[in-house]
Amino acid sequence: MEFTVGAVLEGKVKSITNFGAFIALPEGKTGMVHISEVANAYVSDIRQHLTEGQDVKVMVIAVEPAGKINLSMKRLEPKPAAKPAGRPGASGQGRPAPYKNEQRPRAARPQQTQATVGKSGDQSFEEKLKQFMSESDSKISSIRQYSDHRTKSRKR
Repeated sequence: MEFTVGAVLEGKVKSITNFGAFIALPEGKTGMVHISEVANAYVSDIRQHLTEGQDVKVMVIAVEPAGKINLSMKRLEPKPAAKPAGRPGASGQGRPAPYKNEQRPRAARPQQTQATVGKSGDQSFEEKLKQFMSESDSKISSIRQYSDHRTKSRKR
C-alpha cells in the first residue's frame, strides 16, 4: 500500500514522547504525529490527549524520501470558529467584554490642588505659559542630570 499525502488511515498509538506520538500503521509501517498536530487547541502534555494502545484516525501530511511518514490528527477535526476581526484578544477569553452602550472609563487625571485651581482661574495666558515653561525646564533638567549620571558611570 502506497502512503499518499491526504490519505486517512486507522492506526494504533505505539509509543508517546514529549514531542509527539508514534503510530503503528497498516503493513507494519510507523508514522509520527507531532504534538502540534494532535489537536486544534494548544497541547502542553500529549498524554492528556493520547494513551498507548489507543486506536486513532490520522491523515498523512507528508512522506519524506527517507521513509518517514508525518501524520496529523487535528486536520481531521472540524476547524474552530474563526476569531472576530478587530483587536487581538477581543474574543472574551479572560477579558471583560467591550463596552457597548456605556462610556469607556477615562484615564485618571492628575489631581489638582486648591492652590493650582485657584491660581489657574485668575492667571492670564502669559502667566500660565510662564509657569508651564518653568515647570518644564525643571523636569528636563532633572532628566538630563539622571541621563548624564548614567552615561558617565558606564565604562567604555
